[in-house]
Amino acid sequence: MAEIARYPSLLPLTGKVDGPTARAASAGPAKQDKDHALWREKSLRRLFSIGHIEHENELEQSTRDQIVKDSMEVLRSNDRGGYTVPAEGLYPFQWNWDSAIVAAGWAVFDELRAWEELETLFSDQWKDGMVASINFHKFSKTYFPGPEIWGTPENPSKTSGISQPPVAALSARFMYEHTAHPVEAKKNIEDLFPKILAWHRWWYKARDPNNTGVVAILHPWESGMDNSPAWDESMTFPIDPTLPPYERQDLTHVNANMRPTKDTYDRYLTLLYRFKRENFYDPDKLYEISPFRVTDLCVNSILFRANRDLRWLALQLGKTDAVAEIEGWLDNGFEGFKKLWDEEAGLFKCQDQITGKLEDAAISAAFLPLFAGVATREQAARLVENLSTWLKHVKYSVPSLDPQDPRFEQLRYWRGPIWLIINWMISNGLRHYGYDKLADRIRNDSIELTNKAGLREYFDPVTGDGAGGTKFSWTAAMCLGWLDRNAVIAIGHKMSGPKDYLN
Repeated sequence: MAEIARYPSLLPLTGKVDGPTARAASAGPAKQDKDHALWREKSLRRLFSIGHIEHENELEQSTRDQIVKDSMEVLRSNDRGGYTVPAEGLYPFQWNWDSAIVAAGWAVFDELRAWEELETLFSDQWKDGMVASINFHKFSKTYFPGPEIWGTPENPSKTSGISQPPVAALSARFMYEHTAHPVEAKKNIEDLFPKILAWHRWWYKARDPNNTGVVAILHPWESGMDNSPAWDESMTFPIDPTLPPYERQDLTHVNANMRPTKDTYDRYLTLLYRFKRENFYDPDKLYEISPFRVTDLCVNSILFRANRDLRWLALQLGKTDAVAEIEGWLDNGFEGFKKLWDEEAGLFKCQDQITGKLEDAAISAAFLPLFAGVATREQAARLVENLSTWLKHVKYSVPSLDPQDPRFEQLRYWRGPIWLIINWMISNGLRHYGYDKLADRIRNDSIELTNKAGLREYFDPVTGDGAGGTKFSWTAAMCLGWLDRNAVIAIGHKMSGPKDYLN
């Protein structure tokens, strides 16, 4: 808790298991500025902060021990030498937010390899600071669109031309705080810090030119939630009639009823080719020419949380100018999030920046402002009420779409299934606001899902069956870093979670 000792204005939320905690700052801001400075009042729950939960019996303990071993083996088998592919065949390259999350999984049992994951992620950072959604380190025919589409057949691109949720600062702080090798970790952070800072600057320069405090995504792939119903209204732009014929590779690995439709893919590619025509993804032009421009809750919640962690790193490194810059982003971001709150629905929602309308879909990202720590306590209570209602209609938490929405599809990618990385973020956010019982429900459901279906890409919220890719890296990382702390200790590996912040 060194952050709190050194910076007394950052107070932790503690206390009640079942309800929101209210703890005032000892030297809070003036009353009229209290909401604006809310993010300054308290420290967030650490990334993998959980209570000590005993397994019910030896069989469950044995199952989780095996899950831990399987998770380690998945990371090793998906290791391509400095970077980890999400899944063999289906995703054969280095994906941005996958890789940052996987680094935290590696840190459980191979800290050096964890740092290498982040270093490789930033190895092809663009001159303007962007870190692309995909790094094409090695050739593969099993994924479309590959480097020859993002570039040309004669000059394949090293990366995609868009970005993804900026998770890296979260993992970098986590790894630095819990390192067993502080001297080496300090050197790694000193090297990574300016690169992460440049990436965050890119988001605000390229995707928030009007300084609203919240950034836009210009392609659904940038959200990480590729075919979410939140994009349905914003994805009605015309398909490019000159679109070249193409052959999808994802359908050779996964059943078509689990993947985005052809119509959706046509629009994905319409955006890609339009962006490529603009001086190969020139960020100074893309914001204005894109027919898809959305304030996404996933990217913005992660960016806000990442800014808090980047600020913490800046304080450790004595980067006072960077601290002031990041605090400006946080203050603006807190204001920007206010536009995304739907009071009638009691939810945060994505916003179409072109029309100004809030998107109608209630998606799992609605709860991610809890993870960011940007929701007010009153908003948190409304969010919990909504989430509790959702969970009355499914067996397992948290579906990626309100299960009462007629568009709900329990197996189709981001239109219904459960993703453990989102479960982790929501659970962490709930603990931050004092809703430990609901956070436990999500964690226990996640354990049961992996017990039942293994390390799948995502899960059916109704049946608990696994779907999408198999032997999936970030699901393995979630087991190692979040779900299986006890089992990790039991088999004698390095404890990666916080040692001084157990409930």
